[in-house]
Amino acid sequence: MELHTTLTSPFGKMARIVILEKGLSDRVSVIEAKTRTIDSPYYKINPSGRVPYLLLDDASGLEESQLICAYLDHLVGPPMLDHPGGAVGWESRRLESLARSMLDGVSVWSRELYRPENERSPTIIAHEMARARRMIDNWETEITNPLMSGDLNMAQLTLAVTLQIEPGLEGFDFRATHANLNAWAARLSTRPSFQKIIPQLAG
Repeated sequence: MELHTTLTSPFGKMARIVILEKGLSDRVSVIEAKTRTIDSPYYKINPSGRVPYLLLDDASGLEESQLICAYLDHLVGPPMLDHPGGAVGWESRRLESLARSMLDGVSVWSRELYRPENERSPTIIAHEMARARRMIDNWETEITNPLMSGDLNMAQLTLAVTLQIEPGLEGFDFRATHANLNAWAARLSTRPSFQKIIPQLAG
């Protein structure tokens, strides 16, 4: 199988971490995709041009990081990222959705800064910066939820790849002002797969 992604994509990093966590490096090759380029060869593999994209052995493919992570997680051994049953499962989904919401917003902000300066939207940047600050404040409390310190799950994985974007976004800093979140990031950054894929999480 082939995982096509840009090496900077936080969504792709989620899948790359799962590959390491599940010991799938010998079964899944990571291929750097060229996106936002006219006539990129990648568009013949995935017409939408989005990353990540998992090309399966039967030549079909999966797009969207949550789906790809779930598929990889179920390939070998007991799944580690499935939501539990009952009320705890809904709480797990709530936290994952909260983390995904912040990741989506921070990704919009980050992509805006990759545009030429004269093409950037100050309105979008200000909106996403304000959203990120509100959500950082919210996560300072949410991070004490037991589900955020137990076995690795999708909420933890999604939040971690979001926070590793922090060094590249002025105004997204949280380490000096959010002690709970900073301590959580420091603990999670010691995980070998995180050290390899998102070393920025360590600060």
